[in-house]
Amino acid sequence: MSNNTEQRPIILASTSPRRKELIASLHLAFEVIPSYADENTPSDWTPEQTVQELALRKALAVYRGLEGSSKDAIIVGSDTVVVLDNEILGKPVDESDAEQMLSRLQGREHRVFTGVACIDAATGHSVVHYRQTDVTMKELSEATIRAYVKTGEPSDKAGSYAIQGIGASLIDRIEGCYFNVVGLPLSLLSDMLEGFGVYVLPQT
Repeated sequence: MSNNTEQRPIILASTSPRRKELIASLHLAFEVIPSYADENTPSDWTPEQTVQELALRKALAVYRGLEGSSKDAIIVGSDTVVVLDNEILGKPVDESDAEQMLSRLQGREHRVFTGVACIDAATGHSVVHYRQTDVTMKELSEATIRAYVKTGEPSDKAGSYAIQGIGASLIDRIEGCYFNVVGLPLSLLSDMLEGFGVYVLPQT
């Protein structure tokens, strides 16, 4: 999975196939350990607070269960939310919910926040940051929204769309990091990993 075998091991605390694909693109050796952290948060938290706290919770849940050789690892947790009119839009509960969410998003700009947490398993030291990307969706007809929902793609996506999939056809423009919208801002992550001595590009 990697061409860099001398680095410290990385553990991705996520079950998201999208985050797995993104971190794999950096060609760093890593393993996936699912995190089953509590994702409930107070309603008065800001999106920035929410994504950073949940990213840290996910990483901590894995950190607390580590044993043996994994104690040298860097654990990466991440969480993404879609925000419209200061309201966090989660994953749709069914197709009708997805259609309603997309009807609200269409023709408008919304914000996507992703929090990233890194924990040094050897010391317990943690660092948490976030990125924000502004996304503008095209104006969409009811038929287009219905057809997209019928693809099944929105079912497990915050905001009911996937920018890296068929949902790309719904997007007019973005301002900020594209990978942040997918679920893991790679530029931010690489900067954070450098703080733990892990480099995407070898240092000479």
